[in-house]
Amino acid sequence: MFKDKIRKAREALAWGLGLPREQDAYPTHLVRGDVFFKMEDIYTGQVIAEWEKKNLIVLDAGILVARLCKDNQEPNFGINMLAVGTGATGALLSPDAPDEKQRRLNNEIERKPFASTTFRNTSGIAVSYPTNIVDFTTIFDASEAVGPLNEMALMSTVSANPLTLNPNPNTFPTYDTTVDVTNYDMMVNYLPFAVITKPGTATLTITWRLTF
Repeated sequence: MFKDKIRKAREALAWGLGLPREQDAYPTHLVRGDVFFKMEDIYTGQVIAEWEKKNLIVLDAGILVARLCKDNQEPNFGINMLAVGTGATGALLSPDAPDEKQRRLNNEIERKPFASTTFRNTSGIAVSYPTNIVDFTTIFDASEAVGPLNEMALMSTVSANPLTLNPNPNTFPTYDTTVDVTNYDMMVNYLPFAVITKPGTATLTITWRLTF
């Protein structure tokens, strides 16, 4: 009880002096992902579907960051592609909630490198200098990613060729931390969504914004 009183007195003094309490002295910043989705008819320009959603940052994202911090030459790439698929589980219009143990799309049908990457300031304006906000934009042409899409992910791939897949064999719901991910593509962010069928007459632009 005596120690508890001392602790409370110390905290009160800190607040009174405008000093941070011990647990507040080391603020944590969570990475946030925002996904902007837009599908347009190539003939009429009509917007077929457009929405914005939050995403889930999966456990493997932490492994990728640790690898890059340890040796930025060890992974071939950081985040370098966006993949889309048709394998989200659950109801078509209300898929199951994502899980941080996910390591790959359930049924990937196409992946593509980014058309652009852009730093933005806190007002959302594109800037030429590095910030903690970056947009990764991918454009799927009319003939690409055709099908009933309901899942997508940001990827760090082993190969620069989007046709070369190296999926992690450790699949959800298991998450084996002893698997050597060096030779496998890594999922960083995952988003299941209500099914939207992309026809062969539409383009799809997806911008994935990460705020660190």
